[in-house]
Amino acid sequence: MDSSLQGNRAIVCGSTDGIGKASALLMAERGASITLVARNKEKLDSTITELSTEHKQNHSTLCANFNQPDELKQIIQEHLKESCYTYHILVNNSGGPHGGQLIEAKEDEFRIAFERLLICNHIMAKAVIPGMKEQGSGRIINIISTSVRQVIPGLGVSNTIRGAVAQWAKTLALELGEFGITVNNVLPGYTETARLQELAKSKAKSTGVTPDQIRDGWAKNTSLKRLGSPDEIAISVAFLASDAAGYINGHNLSVDGGRFGA
Repeated sequence: MDSSLQGNRAIVCGSTDGIGKASALLMAERGASITLVARNKEKLDSTITELSTEHKQNHSTLCANFNQPDELKQIIQEHLKESCYTYHILVNNSGGPHGGQLIEAKEDEFRIAFERLLICNHIMAKAVIPGMKEQGSGRIINIISTSVRQVIPGLGVSNTIRGAVAQWAKTLALELGEFGITVNNVLPGYTETARLQELAKSKAKSTGVTPDQIRDGWAKNTSLKRLGSPDEIAISVAFLASDAAGYINGHNLSVDGGRFGA
């Protein structure tokens, strides 16, 4: 089973922190040339220096804000035109909306989350799919959430929009399979990222406990009794990007330590 990514070019969104960064680092280590996409230029410049060049890859960066889909569309289209790159792998990944009760959410929260998590995914996919069709293969991997399978209390807007993204991806998988392009979702559980720390602080403030108590509670709601690491999620992303995963399509892969509770 070949898990090497040598000779492939991957575009990884949200790739300067957390799961996105871990995925970019691992795929570069396995031989892929990486295009990092994120909104912070300083973090992009720092992250690109960490990518492996053992296989003489050609890495690059794109500075784009996923809260501005029209700008993102222009940036990716110009990049493809100027670089003449054809991508083998697309990893869609972006930060989720703030936590809170669904009934208290403002209408604009849904619009913002929908554009960031679904519309921007669609823009990126539409940009790279023609090249994938031409080469007869491709991998589109979307980082979503286990809320697709079991909603997470206190993440009302995220639960709603993540579900839409999962259905979008499943439909895309049906449409693109005949071209050798697979579309799969990775559903991380509670993972040690900056976003998880923010959610723990927010929930702790509203419930009158400490962030550490919130994190301990999340850990206890997994069969492994611990939180995951970005590297553990990245391994699943890199596998789905490889030739070894060629017959996996339209799948929601939970990487959540056996999460069974809220």
